[in-house]
Amino acid sequence: MKNKEIQEKRMKEYFIQATKDILRGEGIKSLSVRNIANQAGYSYATLYNYFKDINDLIFLCVSDFQDECDQFVYDQIKKSPKGLERLKLSVLSYMDYFVEYPGIFDLFYLTKVDDFGTKQTTIDLISKSLDNVCKKEWDYCIGHNLIPIEKVESIKSQLRYLTIGILLLYINRRTPSSYSEFINQATAQIDYLLGCNKSNIVSSDNQSNTLKVQNSLISINVK
Repeated sequence: MKNKEIQEKRMKEYFIQATKDILRGEGIKSLSVRNIANQAGYSYATLYNYFKDINDLIFLCVSDFQDECDQFVYDQIKKSPKGLERLKLSVLSYMDYFVEYPGIFDLFYLTKVDDFGTKQTTIDLISKSLDNVCKKEWDYCIGHNLIPIEKVESIKSQLRYLTIGILLLYINRRTPSSYSEFINQATAQIDYLLGCNKSNIVSSDNQSNTLKVQNSLISINVK
């Protein structure tokens, strides 16, 4: 790599990192060419030597945040056995990432399309964010018949709506009021959608039937 290419790569990294720092700490409303340039330690005119406009920077940041989220989730689930529980943990870890970085949540899910300069690649990346993070776990569960294939797309959609909705209420409205309650509610909803408690339900039904038989026998003996 030539010196000029190395210099260009380094300069781009300065501006990308400055943009990420602003987005992570203050959100997209604080993002401007001047703020990015000041954060990077250069003039705003210099920025235009390396990027067409601010939307190019936003896309690169979204892509980096997605990779960061992928790694965050993997670090949380890597010791868990594959299956429905690992898929559930993937979704919960995805939520945790945005709880830790609410500015990134705002960027992904509260920013209007127009603020991305109608950059379709950015919009598509965000729309598929949760699905992409959980892709390997979905593939495993489908391949091992843990989830009926005809229900997969419906469950994916419901998980997206659940994830965005519960994060929105917790991060911006503090509803529920505690993190533990937030996790409990999220876990219960994910269990319901993935059918993680079916074995428990079957077990409870069997216990109930056994009790009914025992009660009937007791009744007969009493008579």
